[in-house]
Amino acid sequence: METTLQLTIDCADPVRLVAFWSEALGYVPEPAPDGHATWRAYWIAAGVPEEELPPGAGDAAESIVDPAGRGPRVWFQQVPERKAGKNRLHLDLKVGGGREVPRAVRAERVSATVERLVEAGAGVLRTTDEPDAGQYAVLLRDPEGNEFCVV
Repeated sequence: METTLQLTIDCADPVRLVAFWSEALGYVPEPAPDGHATWRAYWIAAGVPEEELPPGAGDAAESIVDPAGRGPRVWFQQVPERKAGKNRLHLDLKVGGGREVPRAVRAERVSATVERLVEAGAGVLRTTDEPDAGQYAVLLRDPEGNEFCVV
């Protein structure tokens, strides 16, 4: 039996996070299965009772996929409760190239990515800049407050 990985992120506004994380990861919104105009139409055809679907659920893409097919599917699941505390799991976007790349080059790559993601709706929480340790990373939050790092 094959095991695949899907990352599920609870949120209030799946459409907003689909747009943000598509930009952040280079993913694309996942289209509804063939023969269905929307995911909602697919779910109803599959037997999910309409009363189990929140208003608007599935009317627009609520998941994103890696167009190259390498990364996991990410589903933004609409939930009624707001984020309550610090994430126990977070994503690291590794854009710097690793320790074999000069620290200045890594910092430049990280900074460029951070700038792009701030324009897309992220907020900077903290920058770790430790030249003696060869470290440069930025902790951000997505539009709903979920923490992630760019390293």
